Amino acid sequence: MEDEEELREKLIELKREHQDMDDIIDRLMQHQPVDFLQLQRLKKRKLVLRDMIQKIESNLLPDIIA
Repeated sequence: MEDEEELREKLIELKREHQDMDDIIDRLMQHQPVDFLQLQRLKKRKLVLRDMIQKIESNLLPDIIA
C-alpha cells in the first residue's frame, strides 16, 4: 500500500509539472522572438512527463484478466 501511495503522490507531482510546462510553453510562444531551441526542449520534457504519467497510471490500474 505504501508503494501505491508513493505512486499516487508522484503522479500528482508529474501532472502538476506537465501543466506547468503547458503554461511555460504558452507564455514563451507569446513573446517575440520565439526561442525555438528552448521551446523544443520544453516540448520534449513535456513528452517525457506524459510518458511517465502514463506508466504510473498503468501501474496503478488493477490487472484485468481477459
